[in-house]
Amino acid sequence: MALTLLSSPLQGFTDFRFRNAFHQYFGGIDTFYSPYIRLNGKFKIKSSYENDLLPENNTTLEVIPQVITNSVEEFLFVARYVQSLGYTELNWNLGCPYPMVAKSGMGSGLICNPPQIDDILKAAHTETNITVSMKMRMGYDNAQEILDVFPILDQYPLKNIAIHARIGKQLYKGPVDLDALETCLSHTRHKMYYNGDITSVSAFKALKERFPSIDHFMIGRGLIADPFLPQMIKNDTQDYPKDRWDIFEAFHNTIYTDYDAYLSGPTPIKMKMLGFWEYFAQSCSNPQKAYKAIKKASNPAKYQKTVKDIIANEKRALL
Repeated sequence: MALTLLSSPLQGFTDFRFRNAFHQYFGGIDTFYSPYIRLNGKFKIKSSYENDLLPENNTTLEVIPQVITNSVEEFLFVARYVQSLGYTELNWNLGCPYPMVAKSGMGSGLICNPPQIDDILKAAHTETNITVSMKMRMGYDNAQEILDVFPILDQYPLKNIAIHARIGKQLYKGPVDLDALETCLSHTRHKMYYNGDITSVSAFKALKERFPSIDHFMIGRGLIADPFLPQMIKNDTQDYPKDRWDIFEAFHNTIYTDYDAYLSGPTPIKMKMLGFWEYFAQSCSNPQKAYKAIKKASNPAKYQKTVKDIIANEKRALL
């Protein structure tokens, strides 16, 4: 059974700049999902969403757009928009766990509303010819919620259902619930993708052993924390390349340059890279020390020197 690895979208991180650089320096991901499009009640696509999906910004990789909504009209609008750009699939986010989103009845907060899910899927399949796939949590309050939705989902020709094996209330805390996921597998006819806590080759192997019928795995935060992970999974190795930190440095410098050109002023680029380093630092021999040093860097020159120092330290640690 061929293994397919997918990049789970992370709002604020996995836009086209990150995706293109990741694909260039690391590889291992077969398909990237774009961060979700949200309309906020206005039938207008924000320029940041537009740029993220423009074909000329995604020439070297396969990208699937994603939408977050609880509105038939918004879903149809976004479906027609992405089709106008040449996309044939739209992924629907019923997974976002953040309370502000969930409490407004979107993301994982919509899973407890099967009639609304039915209305949107019915319209999508009668008024457009777009392929629909799903990304879901197992519920917001409890893992029973998704089981109540499966009879609705089974009425439609969905491409797949990707499940992050937590409930929304957990956010990203606590362990994934693999027993509840196993129950899901026997409650739907649809192809299932797995998402959640793939942070190492050994973690992946344990999941693959537990769920031999699953051959599509989505990596989210683990992909940023250890960009080498997808290729290592593909190559079935736990050994990093000898020039690991040179590759990471080239990747880092590429995304830094691209974001710096896009963002105006030293504060936005600092905040953007600080967000990345919450994950990048996890690959360092002393994650807290590395992150603290990045946080203290008060201007672009100090930031760049700090990054060089961190990478030099990691190289020395390998000698």
